[in-house]
Amino acid sequence: MAKKRRRRPAEQYQLPPHIKKARQEVTRAKAWKPQPPLPQLHVILAGFALFLLCAGMALFFLLPPRSLVQDLRSRGVSAAATVVAVDSKPKYVKVRLVSSLKAGTEVKLSEYAGMLPKTENGASLIVTYDPEAPTRVLAQGWVEDPPANLPAYGTSALAVICLGLTTAVIWRRLSILRTFDTEEPPASSAGGEKPSAKSVRNPKFTLRNKK
Repeated sequence: MAKKRRRRPAEQYQLPPHIKKARQEVTRAKAWKPQPPLPQLHVILAGFALFLLCAGMALFFLLPPRSLVQDLRSRGVSAAATVVAVDSKPKYVKVRLVSSLKAGTEVKLSEYAGMLPKTENGASLIVTYDPEAPTRVLAQGWVEDPPANLPAYGTSALAVICLGLTTAVIWRRLSILRTFDTEEPPASSAGGEKPSAKSVRNPKFTLRNKK
């Protein structure tokens, strides 16, 4: 009479290698997450270009007016003047000097960051001009206490915003590249598709069927 085969205890049962591998693939597939959209390089370059543009405009509105005020404070000559022409297209204010060595000279007031004082024809005005270059002239009040340089402040704020957004996009791109190694889901060794729980059969059920 043939001896009955003893069944090995469940705790001694060793899973076949292909089942272990299939289970590992299922676990990896469940943990896999699709990669979020990756910020493109052209977006980063566009943001950096906007930052450079805004920074250049801020320097354009800030440095020339500051240099003009400093020069007029150091060597400027004050004189009484009369407004002889005011226009908005093109924007200018023309004055005639009525005192100092340049009396009778007509000059246009220099713009301060694109701004000119509000005045009208025939109005009297005290100006300060550069004796070496009389065309560099500002209202005396603007030399002593320059108005708020709103264009420079605005473009500086835009430059900071563009730089901040560009930096955030760069960090986002680096974070995605570090966190997500691949854009494709892990494939099973059998069919090249994502393994599912159905592909991993119960080892006890398989063993009984073989018997």
